[in-house]
Amino acid sequence: MERSTIVRVQDGLHARPATRFVRLAKGFESDVEIVKGEKAVSAKSSVKLMLLGVKENDEVSIRADGADAIEAVDALIAYLENPLSGVEEGAGENVTQPVPPQKEHAAKKAATEVASPVADGGIHGVAASAGLGLGPVFAHFPQQIVPANKTLSADEIAPEKKRFEDAILRLQEKLDRSLASDGMQESDRGIVAALRDIASDDALRDETLAAIDGGLDVVSAVIAASSRLADDFRKLDDAYMAARAEDMESIARQICLTLLGQEDARLDDIPDGAILVAEDIGAWDLARAPLKRLGGVVCGHGGATSHVAIIARTHGIPAVLGLGDAVNQLREAKEAAIDGHTGQVVVEPDAATRARFDEMIGAAAREREALKAYKDVVPRRTDGTVIQVAANLGSLEEVEAAQEAGAMGVGLFRTELLFMRHMHLPSEDMQAETYAELARAFPDHPVIVRTLDIGGDKPISGVEFPEEENPFLGWRGIRMCLDRTDIFKVQLRALLRAAVHGNLRVMLPMVSDVEEVRRTRALIDECAAELKAEGVACGEFPLGVMIETPAAVFGAAALAKEVSFFSIGTNDLTQYVMAADRLNPSVASLNDAAHPAVMAAVEQAAKAAMDAGIEIGMCGEAAARSDLIPEFIRMGLTELSMSPASIQATKKQLSELLETAA
Repeated sequence: MERSTIVRVQDGLHARPATRFVRLAKGFESDVEIVKGEKAVSAKSSVKLMLLGVKENDEVSIRADGADAIEAVDALIAYLENPLSGVEEGAGENVTQPVPPQKEHAAKKAATEVASPVADGGIHGVAASAGLGLGPVFAHFPQQIVPANKTLSADEIAPEKKRFEDAILRLQEKLDRSLASDGMQESDRGIVAALRDIASDDALRDETLAAIDGGLDVVSAVIAASSRLADDFRKLDDAYMAARAEDMESIARQICLTLLGQEDARLDDIPDGAILVAEDIGAWDLARAPLKRLGGVVCGHGGATSHVAIIARTHGIPAVLGLGDAVNQLREAKEAAIDGHTGQVVVEPDAATRARFDEMIGAAAREREALKAYKDVVPRRTDGTVIQVAANLGSLEEVEAAQEAGAMGVGLFRTELLFMRHMHLPSEDMQAETYAELARAFPDHPVIVRTLDIGGDKPISGVEFPEEENPFLGWRGIRMCLDRTDIFKVQLRALLRAAVHGNLRVMLPMVSDVEEVRRTRALIDECAAELKAEGVACGEFPLGVMIETPAAVFGAAALAKEVSFFSIGTNDLTQYVMAADRLNPSVASLNDAAHPAVMAAVEQAAKAAMDAGIEIGMCGEAAARSDLIPEFIRMGLTELSMSPASIQATKKQLSELLETAA
């Protein structure tokens, strides 16, 4: 069985999408290969897959041979055609991603325009994460592992191979414990999961075992094998993929330390505000570090697309990487100042430089601190109507960030991510507990859960999607759910069970017709009757719809008579109104929620909601746009849902806007 497709995964099959692709492939018994040009590699090896250098818009083929070959090809093709596969697992739209080349250029240009407190001079490296840092140097230069290059006798080969296999198992257990810890953010967890899979990948394993068979001791074999694979990564013409060489060397170090019964120096004792300085640091080590204490990161290796840079940006830590041998100037330094905008590092800054840094760091901190005052603010109109500023979430791991930001509930919980991150359809019990925990996390505010918004562009195990020319206009969202009631009823039962734990609301995606709402209500009633007959506690929930199709806009008056609330999804609404694919850069100028046609659609839906006396909110990206918020409030929207990072600034704007209106 073989089929070809064009890869739609943003930025191609880099580490985390490759890891998820491989996990999906491993779920099938068939032998599966991915073919690009004249080269074919196993689809069950993330390292071989990454070395194939599959980029966005490349043409590839999936070839499978075995009992479930058809299912394997269909699932993997669907994954490759999914434009959301490039985001980090469980994070939705608000996650740090590798920077596309065209955006990277714009970011670098913008960085040069930021005022810098660094005068000419200092050490120059790669501006990997914006921000300023000034603090004591925490030097992290662990001892290098030197290969012994011992020649094995024939009877030593088998024991050395077993040592290697045992070390891989122990390291995986260690990484699994790290992944299970509560102190790691979901974005960092995805990076560590990718490293764990590299450690046990067939490419590294086969190369290492072959070296041992050739008579090399196990530590030397690991170093030799990883070095060859790292060199292969460095030869790739894609900067992000080339940076995976560092991941290969980092995981090889961990394997060697496990073989030697050693541990790398931990970063637990790093003082508050310190500048972490290292020749190189593994993403796993950094992810486990007390990141809230770091004032900056400086490394001899790495670049803007390395996992260390991604972690730093995710946590707002200034970082300058790629200093090369110049990093050794900081080994004995007491203090350093870094500018993550320009890539400059000052060793032992003088009084004038320290003063400039202190002033700018203080101003930025004061701005952040000032926004914290709005964490618990409740924006109100003059008539007392509350404007809910809620959070868009994709997983329970994001709840803490939303709470810390002062989210007034959840305006969008994307349940499809719960389905996509598991190899099998999540059970009713698993879903019920997830939704219940979400509701309990915001006892005083509404929590809106979107039912499964899945389609050909978002594959999940257990659902076979037809091949579609344009999955955005195909069998997706409520359309698929109503056809697959075996899946939909499990979710509805779970939501009814969770409704007893808080103010749970449910909304339907991709609604185009009133009949879709009526059929869903009939299923809800059926599920509620089943649960009561089984003696299972359940509650009720308000039912709403997403306004994201032109049909929903034109039919808003009729829909408003059937539901309790509307929520406008501006991302899809904009692309459908403008007939402009939001993932196509050639029509990016048309894909703007501020376009008069899109704003007219929003206003029409808002008028229908107000005429019917139901609530209307917004959960698309436009909800946090400061230039559009005054218009949304004028139209009558009473809820804006967004990334937690935007909540406090939006509350500030609303407070000032409503105060002025009063």
